[in-house]
Amino acid sequence: MNIEDVIKDINAGKNIFDVGKIVNISDFVVEVIGLDKAFYYEKINLADKAIGYVTEIKPESCMIAILKKNEELVIGDEAKRTNEIFQGYFSSQALGRMINILGEDPLLGKTYEKLVKVPIEEANISIMDRGTVNEQLHTGITGIDLMYPIGLGQRQLIIGDKKTGKTQIALDTIVNQKGKGIVCIYCPIGKTMKEVKKIYYDLLNKEAMNYTIIIPAFNDYPAPSLVLTPYYAMSIARRYMTVGTNCLVVFDDLKRHADAYREVSLMSGKAPGRDAYPADIFYLHSRLLEKGCKYKNGASITVLPIVETRGEDITDYISTNIISITDGQLVLSSKNFQKGIKPAINYGLSVSRLGGAVQNKEMKATGTLVRRRLLSYLEMASIYELSNQDELSDGIKAVMSEGKKILTGLTQNRYSPKSEEEMLETYAFLRESK
Repeated sequence: MNIEDVIKDINAGKNIFDVGKIVNISDFVVEVIGLDKAFYYEKINLADKAIGYVTEIKPESCMIAILKKNEELVIGDEAKRTNEIFQGYFSSQALGRMINILGEDPLLGKTYEKLVKVPIEEANISIMDRGTVNEQLHTGITGIDLMYPIGLGQRQLIIGDKKTGKTQIALDTIVNQKGKGIVCIYCPIGKTMKEVKKIYYDLLNKEAMNYTIIIPAFNDYPAPSLVLTPYYAMSIARRYMTVGTNCLVVFDDLKRHADAYREVSLMSGKAPGRDAYPADIFYLHSRLLEKGCKYKNGASITVLPIVETRGEDITDYISTNIISITDGQLVLSSKNFQKGIKPAINYGLSVSRLGGAVQNKEMKATGTLVRRRLLSYLEMASIYELSNQDELSDGIKAVMSEGKKILTGLTQNRYSPKSEEEMLETYAFLRESK
């Protein structure tokens, strides 16, 4: 740029921004005065020592959440506005590898080359630009594909206690997308490097990393990074969708995401509400998950958010919020897991609100039949399971025998997907006895 262009920019006010001063420093949030025209999520340069974004605006000051710090900040350091919304960095070379919000590969400890900027916050796709969800995402898991089908463009919650196989369902689904032209984005939030590396090598061994990007926000990253990473992942998915590629995005898990947002909000001075979460916690997740959709060009973003519960309580604040946002939920049961029923789906509480709209006729008919017979068996088993079998009537014995056979057909080992033909063949006996 020559001197004449610089003078034109100065006259137009394009390169004149507010400069403020740091007056208070906490762990990963600083208070700044003098940035009167700052806006939410604006990128702020903190004395060339750190990069952050505006997380709260007060009458006399604003709070800046720090994403990356190269040097320690001190009170009195300058804070400069950039007049642009915070953007992450992405490279097309990241397909098959890991990349974080700053464009770094955490596994190799290097920054990618040929990075492009990806906005964290952008307007959702309008209703007029959305299409009808009418194609099925095949997970390869019998209990899901038959009874709780997921459509391309659907948001399906996976919810359950710790160690019930939530992540495994998502990984099985990713592995089953091989050869289907779907780009998968796995976004672990608050997990350790060791946990994510294990998942990376599992997917690598199953040749699933060829079409998968892992976008981690590790537990040792600052809380603001955990807050923004899911939005960054959705922005990348959106770019694939707009060029005609179907995308599957997994968030593991949004409870930790909510906890990180609560931490940032409390440090920023936001008023705490229920369970100390800020008042806009619902909006935090709704604007994230609403980005999942079927686009007018036929491509889609399918979202599988994961939420961890305690004591199988799916009625807590964050769980009910996300249940009300999504198009259905797969509820996992620790009791089923302990009994060896894997995946440990609670078939009574789980639901897919799209249901048969995305299935073919044969799968829909078989799935309806399997679910009806299975729920009849589960209801009867809770009453007669401990009864003397000799005292039961022939009708009850037949229902119990059939139910056990159905349940056996639903049990699958990890990374062992089934085709539609195999699922229909497993339950051919039900159609014959109908």
